[in-house]
Amino acid sequence: MLSLRRSEERGHFDFGWLDTRHTFSFGEYSDPAHHQFRALRVINEDVVAPGAGFETHGHKDMEILTWVLEGALEHQDSLSAPGTKGIIRPGEAQVMSAGTGIRHSEYNASKSEPVHFLQIWMLPEAKDLEPRYGQVAFPDHRFRNTWGLIASRDGAEGSVLVFQDLKIQVARLDAGAQLARHLDPSRHGWLHVAMGSAVANGQALKAGDAIALEAESKLDLKAIENSEVLFFDLE
Repeated sequence: MLSLRRSEERGHFDFGWLDTRHTFSFGEYSDPAHHQFRALRVINEDVVAPGAGFETHGHKDMEILTWVLEGALEHQDSLSAPGTKGIIRPGEAQVMSAGTGIRHSEYNASKSEPVHFLQIWMLPEAKDLEPRYGQVAFPDHRFRNTWGLIASRDGAEGSVLVFQDLKIQVARLDAGAQLARHLDPSRHGWLHVAMGSAVANGQALKAGDAIALEAESKLDLKAIENSEVLFFDLE
């Protein structure tokens, strides 16, 4: 069974410094029909203006992954003094296990160009885990017209570690490229088109669109234009 989530149906807020779209309920946006998908709780697509960002704030009991599409995002958190600080760029997966509590800030690292990124929240397998930070940079060929693993429960293939039974893969497809993969019908899939456009199992998708796959045994994907897509394999 395929369930379509159209980009224009997402929650949308434009605060001037932040243009944000919410696939699932988040903050002031509440949608009982799209509160979460399995352990996948948040997919926010954010565009932050030059020099702007999120001031220091806290999280608890959540696995938080940031994936930058364009630009650069500066991160700083409250882990062991003086805290973790770094820049996240396209091709780099950053994860925080908020666990018992973590505070962090995120700012556009550029004073002249916007930063465009996805922030993904996943429910952890247990509460009150020890807070943790991880960041891994991947070469482009890892994703070029193929699936590249960026996050997993066991850190396989050098992916960042998340405390939940799931895998997140990314593919960067040239126009006309095709990918086919077999799916375990007992598990659940979520395909999100981050950039570009594609056809998945006969369904045309544009940037921001997503489909949920349940009891499906195969995913056939074809890029209409140069595209970047994420696939979530969930329990």
